[in-house]
This record gives sequence, structure tokens and C-alpha cells, in this order.
Amino acid sequence: MSEVFNRRQMLGLCAASASALWLPELTYAKAAKPKVKTFTYKTVGDLEIKADVYRADDNPTRSVMVWFHGGALIVGHRGGVSGRVLQDMLNAGYTVVSFDYRLAPETKLPEIVADLEDGFTWLHEKGPELFNVDTSKVAVSGGSAGGCLTMIAGYRAKPRPTVLVPFWGYGDLIGDWIGKPSSHARHQTKLTKAEAYQQVGTTPIADSRESKKERGAFYQYCRQQGIWPNAVSGWDHHSEPEKFDPYMTIKNVTKEYPPALMVHGTKDTDVPYEQSTLLAEQFLQQGVEHELVTIPNAEHGLAGGDPKLIDDAYQRAFTFMHDHMQ
Repeated sequence: MSEVFNRRQMLGLCAASASALWLPELTYAKAAKPKVKTFTYKTVGDLEIKADVYRADDNPTRSVMVWFHGGALIVGHRGGVSGRVLQDMLNAGYTVVSFDYRLAPETKLPEIVADLEDGFTWLHEKGPELFNVDTSKVAVSGGSAGGCLTMIAGYRAKPRPTVLVPFWGYGDLIGDWIGKPSSHARHQTKLTKAEAYQQVGTTPIADSRESKKERGAFYQYCRQQGIWPNAVSGWDHHSEPEKFDPYMTIKNVTKEYPPALMVHGTKDTDVPYEQSTLLAEQFLQQGVEHELVTIPNAEHGLAGGDPKLIDDAYQRAFTFMHDHMQ
């Protein structure tokens, strides 16, 4: 185990030393004017599942980062790319690929993960020709549910990604935090069960911009009632928890898992900070290179956190990703 590995662990796991995560601002040439192209990477029945590709409007072969949007696997779309992450990656010369995936509850967990797997297959088979990227190394990032998918990509995508940077993600899909009724204000709704289910449908959807319903309200109802695991999978997490195992990173960390840097706030009431500390323990046990960048007193999405520490966290995340991609 190298000195670098030990130092990174120490920095990442010590919340009290968050200020030690400061790094000098990286300098890089401003990207050429970016362009965005939309591709259909998969079709299921009549549904086209799409990806947006952001890259400089030029010809050189570029490195690639994959982004997965958040939204509890229920709401969201490929346009939900972190503007901060996107600009950093484009400025550093990367191409960014943001994938849609089919959303729950109309589509269940195994098929959502199948979309993830098929997206990576498409990227490796078609990406070099369609948008001139080098897929010998692939970085992956995303926030919340996108952070969950980022970590699932670490063992389900083939070939394995090179480096992962999940923001406020989770590797457990059935714990009390999400499998029992939530008391947090953000998860409370006055909708009845019938009204909540009116916010979703029966026809598969992969881009919530195409829905005129309040899918986020359905998520609130699921959290209020403690039924999210069942809603996204169709399985009873109390009587058949083993069915979730293939889709939970917390159960699938091995020594082959890619290097990972996690960013999380300690006061997150949507995805508890403990979700990242539990994964850090698994990474440590398996000897996986990792860091956990902690933002004290920050809510979901780092709301309320110290702006300086948040800036440093994004800079550290970029540095970690860029170092492994080089």
C-alpha cells in the first residue's frame, strides 16, 4: 500500500480536516466552443433512450466522462448535468456523455441497470466513430441516484470504468434510511396513495421532461411511506432482500473495484452521509483506492455548506478524476 494511498485515505476520511483538502487551482486551456449532439443509444419497443454528448467543436480525439443524472431513479433526464462538473471537464479537454435511462416505477431496477450496461457497450462500440473519443479509459460521475448508478457502473459496466466520482450517492437500496417511513420534512406530502400513483404511469419513460405529471411528488410519497425499494424494483425488501443484492454496491465491492472519490454533506436528509462512510469502510476492507470528501453541516446537494469547502471539494474531485485518467 503506497504512501500516496495512505495520504488520500487520511484526507478523505477525516471530516475534521476538511480544510486540508485545499489544492492549488488547476490551470488548463479554455475549451473550444462546445457543441451538444443527441444520440439514441438503445430502443425498447417504441421508446428511444438517448444520450447527450458534449464536446469541443473540433476534431481531436478526446478522453471521455460519463454522467448519470439524479432523481431517485424516478424523475430526471440527461439534461441534468452538473454545470460545474461539465465546465471543468470541457475546459480540461474531455467529452462528456450524459445518459438517459428508463425511470421507475414504470421500469423496474434490473432493466434500469440493463440500460446502464447497454449505454457503456454503446459508448465503447460506437463512441470512437460517432464522436471521436478514446474509450481505453472512462471516468464516471453523477449525483444522488446518479451517484448510485456511478457506483453500480464500477462493477456492472464492461469493461470496468477507470475512475468513479459519485456525489452524495448511495450503495444500499433497502436500509432503514429508505426502506422505512421518513420523518424528514422534504419527504412529506398530503397526497393519497391514489393521487401519488396518478403522477406516474404504465408506459415506460426515460426523460421526465416528456411527462406533464409531478413525478417528484410520487417520490415524496414513496419516502414518506417507506416503499421506495418496492416501487423501483417490484420486490418486497422485507421478505426478499436478497433480490436487491446484485444491484447494491455495498454488496459488490471487490479488490478489482475502480478508484473512487465520494463527496457528501454530513447533514444530508435525503441520502444520509452514512451511505458514503459505509462504502468507504468496504473500500478500505478490499484495498480499493478511495477518498471521502466531507462537507460539514451540508444538506443534500451540499446546500448550506461552507462555499470554500465546496469549491475545494469540486477541485479535489476533478483532480482525483484527472489524475487517474492520465
